[in-house]
Amino acid sequence: MRYKHHSISVHFAQAIVKRAIERGLDETKLFNESGLSKALLANNEVRITPEQLSRLMQSVWRSADDEYLCFGSEPSRHGVFNLMAKQVSHSASLRQVYRRGTRFYNLVASATQLKFEEREKYARFYLTLAQPERDPEHVLIDFLLLLWHRFPSWLIGQRIPLRKIGFMHAKPVHYEEYRLMFPCEVVYEQQSNYFEFEHAILSAPVVQTQQNLNNYLQRCPLDWFKRQSYFPVFTRKVLNYLEATDDMASICMTDIAQQLHTTVRTLRRKLLEEGTSFQELKDSVRRDEAIHYLSQPNMAISQVGRVLGFTEPATFARAFKSWTGVAPSTYRKSKIR
Repeated sequence: MRYKHHSISVHFAQAIVKRAIERGLDETKLFNESGLSKALLANNEVRITPEQLSRLMQSVWRSADDEYLCFGSEPSRHGVFNLMAKQVSHSASLRQVYRRGTRFYNLVASATQLKFEEREKYARFYLTLAQPERDPEHVLIDFLLLLWHRFPSWLIGQRIPLRKIGFMHAKPVHYEEYRLMFPCEVVYEQQSNYFEFEHAILSAPVVQTQQNLNNYLQRCPLDWFKRQSYFPVFTRKVLNYLEATDDMASICMTDIAQQLHTTVRTLRRKLLEEGTSFQELKDSVRRDEAIHYLSQPNMAISQVGRVLGFTEPATFARAFKSWTGVAPSTYRKSKIR
């Protein structure tokens, strides 16, 4: 079975490295520990792997002793998240997780102010930066909202279905990443940064064990960036088939429509209603698979192309360049360490 591989906009790595260098961190060390390079970060169209972004963040956490990646008015010392996670893991329900978690951070991290609010039909989690001007690319806002959605979801063993997420900033250049990060309506230029979800799920019990938590903390922040099943129903079903196939060259929309017991016309319409198409989904899977395989030094570029269903290396090279802005050979040279 084909494994799921997800890629991430280089925007986040660019902003993190830029701020780290401004704060005097060792650029060479950051690149060596993350597997990134200056050449890779120079191309705005390039996408990177969750593993690379995770290693980069870990490097900054250690070097700067700051889990807020130098974007906050004051550092949040490395290890603070682990302490909070171990405390809230003893909660009886999701409601307690949010109450205890916000109280903890408001006591120890002055760079942020968190607020958890219950209303009759939904709950809201608010995030305010003491000095938002220190986060001009909105990296800290994006990561913290992602963390406070995905970590509690993991604790209760199910995705918290978001209703809406709001940002104080205007629509950013990397807004398309939000479709993957936050599977809900996204609104901008709000009075506060927040996300909201149905009130009923607050009673969901915490199901993870302490051993599970220890393993989770060792992987952080990698799990926050892994692909989640956050897509609309038909988009998710098509992706499932594409990610599982061992014959990317021959799989077509007719095959998947038959598996879903529907017609090609109906499937095409459903995908269009969800804002995508079969070809876009197929290309996104092949792009992310290509980025993963090109990180393996023992796999020839021509072999990568064949695995992804391209009969000619030149055809694969053109497709990869259209997806990422660079040729496969250029991407590999700038990526493999």
